[in-house]
Amino acid sequence: MIASVTGVVQQLRLDAAVVVVGGVGMLVHATPRTLAGLRQGQPAELATSLVVREDSLTLFGFTDDDERATFEAVQTVSGIGPRLALAMLAVHDPEALRQAVATDDLVALRKVPGVGLKGAQRLALELKGKLGQPTGAAPAPAQPDVPSEETWRGQVRDALVGLGWAAKQADAAVEAVAPAEGQPVDVPAVLRAALQRLGRG
Repeated sequence: MIASVTGVVQQLRLDAAVVVVGGVGMLVHATPRTLAGLRQGQPAELATSLVVREDSLTLFGFTDDDERATFEAVQTVSGIGPRLALAMLAVHDPEALRQAVATDDLVALRKVPGVGLKGAQRLALELKGKLGQPTGAAPAPAQPDVPSEETWRGQVRDALVGLGWAAKQADAAVEAVAPAEGQPVDVPAVLRAALQRLGRG
């Protein structure tokens, strides 16, 4: 079990980073939120989970132990593999996921691509007691805090620049996917939409 990696970020991709550890470049798959905190050429430390299959060894990286523990707990649910578990953490941070499970918020759970009604029901049932209790400090996932326009634009732009795009490309992508004026802003959703637009480009 590789519990963590510490090294210099050699490369950033849409869904992974290459971290050089002891002269070896390790491909670490991660969420956009985690990748946005990394900088190419800079040192990084990630909590990791190694998924072993007959034909592959895949390393997944997280900002902290809580994310890693949540990733591993989610995979105990029948039908949930590492890719879908990572997608869940791309949509919900651990606290939001705990909140959704604790309150049987199927709407929030179904926001994850690939999770339908039955899957959401199974997640809510099988994860009970496995994620711990929500702290209550975070708002319910269906009613997120609404950042100011300047704040969310800056967050998304900085994340895109951190992933390797030029500032001009980042600004154009943010402008293209920006919600209509007065509409609530889901920063992770806007970031995913911008990444998809840049990927098509």
